Amino acid sequence: MPPEVEDFIRAHPPGRVLDLGCGTGTSSIALARAGWRVIGVDFARRAITIARAKAKVAGVSVDFRVDDVLRLHNVTDIFDLVLDIGCFHGLGIAERVAYLHNLDKLLAPEGTWLMYGFFKPDARPGPGLLPADIELAELHLNLIERKDGMDKKGRPSAWFTFQKDDGRQTTDSG
Repeated sequence: MPPEVEDFIRAHPPGRVLDLGCGTGTSSIALARAGWRVIGVDFARRAITIARAKAKVAGVSVDFRVDDVLRLHNVTDIFDLVLDIGCFHGLGIAERVAYLHNLDKLLAPEGTWLMYGFFKPDARPGPGLLPADIELAELHLNLIERKDGMDKKGRPSAWFTFQKDDGRQTTDSG
């Protein structure tokens, strides 16, 4: 499991988490072990089958679902954390907009979107983030932290921690 997810678990009390693009469930299972109530979603049926078997062996309860992260059929819960390790950066621009609109419905007030992605060198089609993608995300959520690094293929990458506003209105009393 990535150290950034481990750090998040240590720093936050358990709550509800949606793991988008969960793959074979490694992070979902670790979150469940730490007391989180987890729904893991991936479009790959084989990955979900493997994830369910791994959760059973680990003795934890995770609700793994085959679904499209843009549609999320039957996911109506509100989450304290939405985890995305390499899903958002694989979407097209229109899909990224739809994904971010979904986050607004899925995240609880003050909820966190913890997202990892690699950057692409230019605007050619294909997976990877551009600075405009982060600016787009900041129209929906507050960027709390960014940790830059390199992925296993030597590409620039980063972990992003975004937070949803708490929903309270503020007034200027001046």
